[in-house]
Amino acid sequence: MAAASSSDSDSGRAESNEASSKWLDAHYDPMANIHTFSSCLALADLHGDGEYKLVVGDLGPSGQHPRLKVLKGPTVLTESPLPALPAAAATFLMEQHEPRTPALALASGPCVYVYKNLRPYFKFSLPQLPPNPLEQDLWNQAKEDRIDPLTLKEMLEGIREKAEVPLSVQSLRFLQLELSEMEAFVSQHKSRSIKRQTVITTMTTLKKNLADEDAVSCLVLGTENKELLVLDPEAFTILAKMSLPSVPVFLEVSGQFDVEFRLAAACRNGNVYILRRDSKHPKYCIELSAQPVGLVRVHKVLVVGSTQESLHGFTHKGKKLWTVQMPAAILTMNLLEQRSRGLQAVMAGLANGEVRIYHDKALLNVIRTPDAVTSLCFGRYGREDNTLIITTRGGGLIIKILKRTAVFVEAGGVVGPPPAQAMKLSVPRKTRLYVDQTLREREAGTAMHRTFQTDLYLLRLQAARAYVRALESSLNPVSVMAREPLKLHAVAQKPSRRVGHTLQLLWPVPCLRQAPRSRAGHARSRLGTFLPRTGGALTAMVQGLGPTFKLTLHLQNTSAARPILGLLVCFLYNEVLYALPRAFFKVPLLVPGLIYPLETFVESLSDKGISDIIKVLVLREGQSAPLLSAHINMPVSEGLAAA
Repeated sequence: MAAASSSDSDSGRAESNEASSKWLDAHYDPMANIHTFSSCLALADLHGDGEYKLVVGDLGPSGQHPRLKVLKGPTVLTESPLPALPAAAATFLMEQHEPRTPALALASGPCVYVYKNLRPYFKFSLPQLPPNPLEQDLWNQAKEDRIDPLTLKEMLEGIREKAEVPLSVQSLRFLQLELSEMEAFVSQHKSRSIKRQTVITTMTTLKKNLADEDAVSCLVLGTENKELLVLDPEAFTILAKMSLPSVPVFLEVSGQFDVEFRLAAACRNGNVYILRRDSKHPKYCIELSAQPVGLVRVHKVLVVGSTQESLHGFTHKGKKLWTVQMPAAILTMNLLEQRSRGLQAVMAGLANGEVRIYHDKALLNVIRTPDAVTSLCFGRYGREDNTLIITTRGGGLIIKILKRTAVFVEAGGVVGPPPAQAMKLSVPRKTRLYVDQTLREREAGTAMHRTFQTDLYLLRLQAARAYVRALESSLNPVSVMAREPLKLHAVAQKPSRRVGHTLQLLWPVPCLRQAPRSRAGHARSRLGTFLPRTGGALTAMVQGLGPTFKLTLHLQNTSAARPILGLLVCFLYNEVLYALPRAFFKVPLLVPGLIYPLETFVESLSDKGISDIIKVLVLREGQSAPLLSAHINMPVSEGLAAA
C-alpha cells in the first residue's frame, strides 16, 4: 500500500514538473551515437519543401571515422564519410535564382565541402603556404643523396625548435618515424615537392549586401595560419584577408560585407579581437583572464564564456558590462532566438548536465539533462519554429520543443528594472529659504559666476607673487637649484626637559604667513611655499621652558649620486635677546640620501618676557645669496619671565 502511494506521488510530481516546464520532451535517445560540437550543428530547409533538417558533422567515437549525418526528426536521413575531422558546419544561400534552397558548407581539414540538395557541389581548398627555405634545402640535399636520414632528422628538429615558419606535414611525419623506417620514407618522398598546408579552425557566414533572412551570404573562415578569409558565395574566391595575432577558434559577425560589418574572433591566446570592414588588423582587443570556451553575439553584446566557469558581457569596443558565475564548467554555448517574441538569449551547456539560458546576466531558465552537454542548437526543426537540439557526452540526442505559451522571465521576477528603483525616497519639503536661494541663483547666476572667477584669479595672482618672493629670498627649506639639491629641517629644544609640542607643515601651503606665538611653548617656522616638485616636510619643534634651548638642523642631500661640498651655515639674530656660541660654521661633505644633524645652543638673555626671530641661512662659499633659509619664531623663555 505504501509502495503504491509513493509511486503515485512520484508520478504526480513528474506530471506537475511537466506542466510547469516551458519545454515539451519530443525525443530522447541515449544511444544515438552522435559526437559533435555546437559549431558542427546546423538547421536548414535543404530541399526547399518547408521541412527543416538537422545537419551534424559527427566526429565519431574517439575521434575516428568522422561522418556527415542529416537527420529528419529522430531518424538519420543520409550519412556519408568525411576525409578529416569536421571543424564547423553552416548553411547559406549562394545565389538569388529559384528555387532558393540553401547550400551546406562543411569545413574539414584544409577544405570546405559545399553540398546542394545533399549532393557534392564544390570543394574549396585553402591556398598553399610558402615552405621553410631551410627545410626545402634539406630535402633537396636528401634528393641528391648528400645527407643521410639521421642527419636530416637532426637538422629538421633544429629547424622546428628555432624557425618561425613551421615545418610541412611531410617533415613532421618523418620526425615521428623510427630509425628503421626513415630510409624507406626518404626514398619514397624525396622526389616530391615540399607543400605546407594550413587547416580551418572555425567558420561562420556573413550577409553579402542585404540583411534579410534569405539574403546571399559569404563564408568566413578562420585558419591555423592566424588569418581570416572571406569567400565569395558564387565563385569561391577570396574577397578579403585579415591577420590576427593568434589562431581563431570562435567567430561572430554582424552587418553586411558590401556595406559595413564587425567581426569578433576569440583566439587561443585568451583574447577576443574585433575587426571592421576596412581593417586588415584588429581594431579592438578584449583581454580575458582565462581561455574562451564560447562566443555568442546577443544584439550588440558579445557574450564570452571562459574556463573560469563564468560568462562575461562586452561591448563591440571591448568595454566589460557584466559577469555571471556558473555552478560548473562551461562546455558549449549557442544563441537562442525566439523571433515571435523578439527574444535573444545565450544558452550555456554545463558539465553538471544543466543548460542555463541567460538574457544579459538575468537567468531565464534551467534545463537539466541526464549527462553533460556537448552541443546546443536552437531553431526551426521539422515544422516547429522553436526547437532545441542537445547532444550529450555519451552520444545521446535530446530534442525539446518550446511551448507556444511559454514566456521567459527572470528567476527573481519579471524582466525590468530592480524593485528598489520604484521605491520613493523621503525627500524633505522645500523651505522658504531654499526657494529664495534658488530664485536668487536663477536671477543672478551670471554675476555670481563672474564674482567667483574674479576671486579665483586674485587667489592665483597672490599665490604667484608669494611664490616669486619665496624664490627671491630663498625662504624655502628645499633648494630650487639643480646643482645643490638640499632639504633643511630645523628643531629647537631645551636639553634638560622634554616638554613641548610639535607642528608639522607639508607642501604646498596656500600662502606665506608667520605663525603666532604661544606661551605653551609653540614655535613655528615661516617658510616659502609653492615649492618645486620635490616633496618634503619641515618640523619646527620647541620643547622646554628656557632660558637655554638646543637648536638642531637636519640637512639632506636629495641628489641621486652627486655629493655636495663647501656649504656654510649662518645664524642671524638679535644679540640683545639671544646668545649663540656657534653662529657660523662649515658643513661637512653631504653624501646623497643621508640626513646630517647640526647642533648648537641658544641662550635667551632677556627677562622681560619677549622673543624674536632667529634666521638660519645655508650658503655656498663665495656666494652671498643663500641656498636655503628658515625663520624660527623663538618662544618666550618662561624661566626668566617667572623670575
